[in-house]
Amino acid sequence: MLKEIYQQPEVLRTCLAAYLTGNRDVPINLNLPIELYNDLDQIHLIACGTSRHAGLVAQHWLEQITGIPTRIRSGSEFVSAPLPIATNTLTIGITQSGETADTLKALTINQTRRSELGDRFQARQLGITNQPNSSLAQLVDHILPTWAGTEIGVAATKTFTTQLAVLCCLMLDLAVRRGVIVSAQLQQWITVLQQLPEQIARILEQEGAIKDLAQQLVNSSHCIILGQGVNRAIALEGALKLKETTYIHAEGYAAGEFLHGPIALLDQQIPVIAIAPEGSSQAAVLETVRKVQMSGAKVIGIVSNREATPDLFEDCLVLPAIANELISPFLTVIPLQLLAYHIAVLRGLDVDRPRNLTKAITV
Repeated sequence: MLKEIYQQPEVLRTCLAAYLTGNRDVPINLNLPIELYNDLDQIHLIACGTSRHAGLVAQHWLEQITGIPTRIRSGSEFVSAPLPIATNTLTIGITQSGETADTLKALTINQTRRSELGDRFQARQLGITNQPNSSLAQLVDHILPTWAGTEIGVAATKTFTTQLAVLCCLMLDLAVRRGVIVSAQLQQWITVLQQLPEQIARILEQEGAIKDLAQQLVNSSHCIILGQGVNRAIALEGALKLKETTYIHAEGYAAGEFLHGPIALLDQQIPVIAIAPEGSSQAAVLETVRKVQMSGAKVIGIVSNREATPDLFEDCLVLPAIANELISPFLTVIPLQLLAYHIAVLRGLDVDRPRNLTKAITV
């Protein structure tokens, strides 16, 4: 797991190079036909586990930037309660292995239901996977590989980051084709994306501080992670990493929603991690942190400007400056991955083979 965490700058650079051309006239090339995008009314995302969290980030991007209504459902839930069929819908299946049974079943159900209806309802299915020769590739019309290389650890790390990269490129391609962002805006996004590998490398240089923090949390039985906006998904992903690798009962919440009941859980024994990079969502996170402080809980901040929050956190993990808040999930997830790894090691656990888990759930 640690090796794969450290591979993220390299694999992210590789993934972005596969889709960003460097040509200002055609800066993104996903090799997808225009028919896949034509007259889209909706996007449906189907995924499980960590891939679902990548989908939640993408849902935020797609709705906020392209304006396309986007729904996400886990594969297992789709099987028992399929999303209503809408016209001109792009359905995207996201699975690291390309073999996740629930996601494949959901895509098959979607294809079958739509085959019985008219042209406007016909299935347009796209797959995002790290295994381009997998069962997913046989099922959908088009595949976008994530180019992360082999991932051995059961707890996904580098494949999550590259899933985000592919989904971001897809969102930008859609935005350009729909005319909702202009060339200058697109170049700003691309510049920020291309800076990410170096920024992630700088976060990895803080491993010593993260290991010290892990020592403080190693005996915790519970943990709360708060995020807001696009980082709500990272709160969920960070909590999943802690559950998978450390067996700590961790929960991720939208910071504002945490005040509507769950805050009653808190006492001095439950640490709280607040994801609060600079941007439009920061104020909501900090407001919740002020109320959390009253419980006596230890509060740890993941921030991009330590000076802006001098008295709110007992400990801080400081990110590089973030030029675009919507890109911040690429960075905010890294310290949470490292924290989960080091707590698990301190607990004497096998981080690459957690109990009761397999790399791909294929049945």
